[in-house]
Amino acid sequence: MSTEVARLPREIGGDGRFVVEPETPGYLRLHEAGELRLRAEAAHDLLAPCRVCPRPCQGVDRLAGEVGACRIGRYAHVASAFAHLGEEEVLRGWRGSGTVFFSGCNLRCVFCQNADISQQAAGPELSPGELATVMLTLQAEGCHNINLVTPEHVVPQVLEALPIAVEAGLTLPLVYNTSAYDALDSLALLDGVVDVYMPDIKLFDPRLTHRYLGVGDYGEVAREAVAAMHAQVGDLVVDRHGAACRGLVVRHLGMPGLGAESEAIVRWLAELSADTFVNVMGQYRPDWKVLTTDRYPQLRGRVSRAEVDAVFAEARDAGLWRFERR
Repeated sequence: MSTEVARLPREIGGDGRFVVEPETPGYLRLHEAGELRLRAEAAHDLLAPCRVCPRPCQGVDRLAGEVGACRIGRYAHVASAFAHLGEEEVLRGWRGSGTVFFSGCNLRCVFCQNADISQQAAGPELSPGELATVMLTLQAEGCHNINLVTPEHVVPQVLEALPIAVEAGLTLPLVYNTSAYDALDSLALLDGVVDVYMPDIKLFDPRLTHRYLGVGDYGEVAREAVAAMHAQVGDLVVDRHGAACRGLVVRHLGMPGLGAESEAIVRWLAELSADTFVNVMGQYRPDWKVLTTDRYPQLRGRVSRAEVDAVFAEARDAGLWRFERR
């Protein structure tokens, strides 16, 4: 991996405007004001009928254990939790990002590399107290942050666990690591709770999102969601060690033959803010339905270096300059 925006503050922002002293995570202030529990209560109401994410799971009562497209009922399932040393440098630092991999997903990406987790309720079902314990354990292991992976469908469960974790001593920044297929109502409840949003923007063309992601409105929803995230936390800021404190980190996975989509995405990000921190990933590999069926032959290849370079060239031409490249 080469990092085009390096660790040191002077290299991240020459004028120092993206380097700050770490602040108390926002959820601690909300908890002190009694607001965090109110957010959890409001999120609880979104479960019946479920309105947690943009999927129209009509009438599904998750409080009663019913499941919709995400396949997750009343409580979150956690497939794994550990100190992840493979995340972006601004997140992993030298002790790792405390990743909590939630099972289930509201998308059906035909190339998913984690289909064994995303397409079923893998791992144990955790109560709010048990989920809080997972976060506290990661903190005790020295992780730099709590990194919630695929949380779009379990926002209420996260908000239920947070007050318990805070009262037991949780103080780490909260990272919301999402596919960007998020409901605005859920994001509103996370305002001031999440320190770093990390959406993985996939595709914009409705025909492609319907075919490859299972939802035709993904592009529209993702643009609205990421704009809302940016309005909450702004551009990425880091501490003097280069560790993320607050802001937006955007991922995008380049896919074979879909360079025009990648270029449209980076142009949109430049319009959102020229200071957006972007990780353009070139490690796509075919998986899941791309390999197990013959319906997606165009996605069976790899992304070439030339294709990735073209995305970076478009990004720079559009005005973006803060990159991590893999």
